[in-house]
Formats: sequence, C-alpha cells, structure tokens
Amino acid sequence: MLHESSLADAADRLWEELPGHRVEILNGSIVVTPPPDGSHQETLTWLIEECSRVRARKAGLRYVSGVGMWLPTGPVDYAVPDFALVDADYKDTLVEKNCYAPHVFRLVLEVTSSNWTNDTATKVDIYARADVPAYLVADRKHDEVLLYTDPVDGTYPDPQRFKRGQTVPVPESVGVTLELPVNTLLDGDD
Repeated sequence: MLHESSLADAADRLWEELPGHRVEILNGSIVVTPPPDGSHQETLTWLIEECSRVRARKAGLRYVSGVGMWLPTGPVDYAVPDFALVDADYKDTLVEKNCYAPHVFRLVLEVTSSNWTNDTATKVDIYARADVPAYLVADRKHDEVLLYTDPVDGTYPDPQRFKRGQTVPVPESVGVTLELPVNTLLDGDD
C-alpha cells in the first residue's frame, strides 16, 4: 500500500499521463475510467439543458459535470461524478485538488462505462457515506436506472428501479422539479 502522499502523487501522475481519462481515489485505491462514449456525453449535455429549462440556477443550484467531491472514506479519497447538482455557493467549500466538500452535492449522477461496478457498488457506498441526498445511476449494463435517496447512518436504502419507457422523478429535496426519461438517461439525447 502506498503512503497517503504517494497515492495522491500517483493519481496526479496518472491524470497527467492519461488525458481524457478520469482518475479517482475510492476507498484508498486509484480508479481510472476511460474517456466516455458519445451516448454518455449526450446524456450529460441533455441534463444540463434540462436543468437550465427548469431554472435550477434560480433555485440556488448549479449544475456541473466532472467536478470533484472530497470524500470522508479516506485521507486522500475523492470522486469525480459525471454530473451533479450542487449548492450555488459550492466554490466556497473547496477542499483541495479541485474537489469540494460533499455537503454541497444535492444530486449526483453516474452513467456506467466499462467499469460499471464502480458506479453500481463502490460509489453507492461512498456517496451514502458522504451523505449525498440523491444518487442516480444510469446503468447501461443492466438497462435500467437506479435512484438511491436519503442515506441513513452512511447507507442508502434499497434503490428505486426504473425501466425503459418510465421517467425518474428527481426528489423534491434536491430543489428542482424534474422528470427524467429512462431512455434518454441510458441512450443519450435523440
């Protein structure tokens, strides 16, 4: 096992050597994710447009993609969610390495890639431990969308599962009213 600073330094070196890849430290281990495909990116672009349409900014939120969250799971742990709705003043909570305190994240979304178990298992645990109120997973491997909400003692209850043809209601606690079509979350915008 690498020393804390060595682990962080190794993650920084990987980030520099692998442009376009996402580098995270989850539960004390470096995780590298390949660049996203077109459908993945279309989903994120569509979400930004939807958040603009429902005026999330006027509700005191910002919508960001690829912004780091400092995690309580280890001394140098951080995740880089695909998309997040955060409090408008999130920039005031900078911890380090362009990562922000977890309490400003209202909703986090991950679109699965080749290493889908990180999104469907590891990140379920770490986002619950970070007390993120809503975690949405567009699980392209299993062709469904999972919604985890309201963690208790660092654990989410069982997720709500949504299939194609359904819509996912964003919990009111997030601060905006959104109905997200499962097909668009899985396939990107048509």
